[in-house]
Amino acid sequence: MVCYAVGRSQFGRRSFFPGSISGITVQGRPTDSPMPPQQRADSVPMASLFRPSTALGYELKNACYIVTGSLLTALGVVLFLAPNNIATGGSPGLGILINHILPAISLGAIMLAINLPLLLIGMRHLGKGFGIRTVISIFLVSGLVDTFQLVLQLEPISDNLLLAALFGGVAIGLGVGLVLRGHGSSGGSTIVARILSDRYGIKAGHTILCIDALIISSSALVFNGIEPSLWSLISIYVTSRCIDMILTGGPSEKVVHIVSEQTTLLAEQIGQHLGPHGTIVQGDDLLSNNQKTMIFIVVEASRITVLRDIIQRHDPMALMVVMDASEMLGRDYRRKKW
Repeated sequence: MVCYAVGRSQFGRRSFFPGSISGITVQGRPTDSPMPPQQRADSVPMASLFRPSTALGYELKNACYIVTGSLLTALGVVLFLAPNNIATGGSPGLGILINHILPAISLGAIMLAINLPLLLIGMRHLGKGFGIRTVISIFLVSGLVDTFQLVLQLEPISDNLLLAALFGGVAIGLGVGLVLRGHGSSGGSTIVARILSDRYGIKAGHTILCIDALIISSSALVFNGIEPSLWSLISIYVTSRCIDMILTGGPSEKVVHIVSEQTTLLAEQIGQHLGPHGTIVQGDDLLSNNQKTMIFIVVEASRITVLRDIIQRHDPMALMVVMDASEMLGRDYRRKKW
């Protein structure tokens, strides 16, 4: 078996380094060497990549995810968390804390005031499509929260703190997960995490965890007791598990194997959208001498949707296998040098 290990330079430049991995020969290939016909980018009909109907259907699907997710998020805040003084993560949790201190200002307006400055600062880090969907989600959640609280005056479903923490966490987790599936964001800590990740290389999950920890700690001061913080912790944990379930059904890191005849094209797209770290492995078919090429990468759960879209757009016939990365050691995996 021969494999090509991708170095720290971009996939798009096809840079490889020679060496050996566990007895498997790793060979370098000159960047100017001809690629097999099945791996050339021009082997994919351009017309199939830019169909208006496909683009319209793609955005309609995203819109359905974002609207449904925003509705669930607002219901989780209004029916479970806010009435029981349980702060969740991100801008809804911070908004609940500020609204408790300043009850004259509506919760939806506070959430909008938190997110708008972050949007102005981080728009260039979000990208045009993602940024527009994020703006729509933020306005939807804020508007729905005020509509449910002030116009419809919905009553909380339960005043039992355990039920409120659990079901509020489920509602917000499903909502945020659906918004992420729609290639958008509910704002708040997600925008801050994206900015810090782009500028300083700080892992997004770590940033969100720190912000949530600050919100939990602050809830003890705002609500005058440690017990509200503990309920908030339960709610945030349930939320994170539901987000994982919506996105991939498992842990935050995934090992992905992709078998494709468009390896070069997929590698270039993965390098542009997910980073230049991965391994390309070449081997023979199980029962024949036909050569097959496989891409091996480690991806955060929240980015699986992006990878899935790349594969569906550029090689619908590719085989994608996603596995849980329950434990990773060596090779500085935090920087994803694979």
